[in-house]
Amino acid sequence: MKSLRRPLLAALLTGWATMVVFAQQSRTSLAIVTESLPPPVVHQPYQVQLEARGGIPPMHWKVSGGKLPDGLTLDEEGGILSGVPTRLSEAEFTVSLTDWAGNTISRHFTMKVAGTLLIEWSQFPLVEGDKIAGSVKVANGTRDPFDLTVIVLGVNEYGKAFALGYQHFILKPETADVEIPFGSSLPQGAYVIHADAIAEIAVKDTIYRARQQTPSPLQVTTGP
Repeated sequence: MKSLRRPLLAALLTGWATMVVFAQQSRTSLAIVTESLPPPVVHQPYQVQLEARGGIPPMHWKVSGGKLPDGLTLDEEGGILSGVPTRLSEAEFTVSLTDWAGNTISRHFTMKVAGTLLIEWSQFPLVEGDKIAGSVKVANGTRDPFDLTVIVLGVNEYGKAFALGYQHFILKPETADVEIPFGSSLPQGAYVIHADAIAEIAVKDTIYRARQQTPSPLQVTTGP
């Protein structure tokens, strides 16, 4: 019996020692391999798998500092960063990875949410006597120049359109917050304001469109 116990004990000790060595190696080798993230684009689906090395499964991912761009989330079990960004922004955040043994490692990321063509209200349209005025801002999130046209119209309750603003120019690549004012006197009536941007990249035979529209009509009560 003693002859059987000694090999069994030796095997148990060897197995225990192997587990200790494995845990120590896992502790030192646990790493987040992903060093940088591709830039997401406003209103476009985004999905990136964060890559890890070493550690003892199962793994747990977590945003431990900062904040993800609006519209993006991190799958804490799978390490997948996904979603649909809702606006142009820049974000800084820290992602932590913890393995089954409690070993934790972190990595800091900076992410800039780009856009293809974006148009937003800079100064929301307001009624000033017989005039409706405001401004929009446009952005080019691509690496190509845009041949850009911006048209702002006020459409009354009878479907008649009045021009409030027009601009046609070249918008340089990766340019944001170019402001375009608009305004005009209008007859009495209720007006929905449409701001349309059309960008053409002739060399790629590509056209982008974007729009802003007031959620409810604006009332002009003075004037003819």
